[in-house]
Amino acid sequence: MDLPRLRRLLGAPELAWLLDRVRRRLEDGRPLDGTVTLTGATEPQRVAVARLLGRPARPGRSLSVSLPALDAVLRASGAGPDGLAAAVTALTGPVVDRRVQEAASAAAWRQALAELDRPAVTGRPALAAWLAAPSTTGLLRRLSGGDPATARQLAAATARALSHLPADGLTLPVLAARTLGDAHALDHGRPLSALLLSAVRALAPDSDSDLPSGAEGRRAAWASVGVALDELSSRVLVLNLPALPTSPAGRLLAAAREDGEPCLLTLRQLTRRPTGFDLGGRTVHVCENPAVLAAAADAHGPDSSPLVCVEGHPSVAARVLLTGLAAAGSRLAYHGDFDWGGVRIATAVLRLPGAVPWRYDAPSYLAAVRNGHGAPLTTGTPAPTPWDPSLSPALAEHALRVEEEHLLDHLLADLR
Repeated sequence: MDLPRLRRLLGAPELAWLLDRVRRRLEDGRPLDGTVTLTGATEPQRVAVARLLGRPARPGRSLSVSLPALDAVLRASGAGPDGLAAAVTALTGPVVDRRVQEAASAAAWRQALAELDRPAVTGRPALAAWLAAPSTTGLLRRLSGGDPATARQLAAATARALSHLPADGLTLPVLAARTLGDAHALDHGRPLSALLLSAVRALAPDSDSDLPSGAEGRRAAWASVGVALDELSSRVLVLNLPALPTSPAGRLLAAAREDGEPCLLTLRQLTRRPTGFDLGGRTVHVCENPAVLAAAADAHGPDSSPLVCVEGHPSVAARVLLTGLAAAGSRLAYHGDFDWGGVRIATAVLRLPGAVPWRYDAPSYLAAVRNGHGAPLTTGTPAPTPWDPSLSPALAEHALRVEEEHLLDHLLADLR
């Protein structure tokens, strides 16, 4: 191939459109037959084609070139003895068949998604649906920057982490270190954290499906699978829990109980040295809002019944504590706001062994409505109330949310 002569023949700027059309055909795997046409051709472009093909310039705004004729010209000239395809490759660089490229890319993405085809994912209906959702594939593509090799690494790491969920009071750094070898692998803002968190939200029980957004939502989502962001910020508020003074948390609870003062327990205090409780089969009441616990401390002090406040969606610390109390044989009696968020929180608590509703049923709700309590219920998604199937329809019918604070007199009477 005579490259300098080839550039003089076919490399003029006025023929760039022709090179581009031929190259696109090669990339698409199409044969170089038929003609290519340029509409709105300029005079210099018509003259360049006429010179290339050895014919007079033709008038008009449309310019057509026969590809077989061009191939013959190049071969006969000696500048491109291997024909048009070889000439275009020499002038513009190697050509990759787009169909082959797309097939290879599709295969690479199938390999990436296959990393999620593990029992930890496909063995759980909620995660199987998450895996099949187009949004999951789109998220994986975005987080990987469109690179299937990076996507494969992200998917494999996500599957490894999911095989350890739900956890039992782990912190996020510990989960990351144990499953991924890097305590910071799941830090907020990292691609892997975003992908795994989307799976965690899908894995959350029905009672946790309407999670808030932002930092609170992330904390609640991780808590729903037993993972805390750290062992100090995950906490639970309690009043008068009769703990044995055999651990730091037990001694702290004993001191607070003497004065009937509320006490905050962190996940660290609950898990580093487990605390024993002297409940003797007593009922531990559980509420949603701190105002109820504060009112009980004000009204009854050390004479209040034991009370735990989950402060909205139960934290990992709250889940660990309540699970331990239930396992120790204590009966848990739950009350919360009469709204759809409260229903979901109640479902999470009432799922524990021996847990029962505390004035949290249809008769209690309807009595509150008759007494003029409540504000319009305009947010949240209706959810079933398996402990009292008639409560959910009553909430939907009246569409009034009744907060715990409206019912303080009744709740405090029970706690005396």
